Amino acid sequence: MLLRTAHLRVALAGVALAAVLTGCAGTDSEAAPSSSSSPSAAPSGSSSSASAPTSAATGQRIEVTVTGGQAGGDTGRVPVAAGEQVTLAVTSDVADEVHVHGYDLTAPLTPGEPAELTFAATIPGVFEVELHDAHTVLLSLQVG
Repeated sequence: MLLRTAHLRVALAGVALAAVLTGCAGTDSEAAPSSSSSPSAAPSGSSSSASAPTSAATGQRIEVTVTGGQAGGDTGRVPVAAGEQVTLAVTSDVADEVHVHGYDLTAPLTPGEPAELTFAATIPGVFEVELHDAHTVLLSLQVG
């Protein structure tokens, strides 16, 4: 019985640690992919359609617009195939930082200017994408 109690305590400690590490502390370095986290420049004249495909035939483009604290466009749970190239484009009416949990990717947001993050979706799971300073969840990226 004592051994079973010890195993239960270790399991509960692991669950508690996992819950703490999933918060927005920027400590997801263990799960960070090898691709760059710096934003790429947005193409001039890009489409304003919320789910426009990328100009290249590969990858998935996810577009979100934030106005008055409300997210629009590709929100909710967005499925992405494992290994697929993802371009996340976020435009906001306020300065902030977009953060992709699990991949620990960030990009600064300047009001009215799209910020883009392009990365390979190589880590399976469900990851929140949020406005870091406002703590506003924009979408959940479901990789699998």
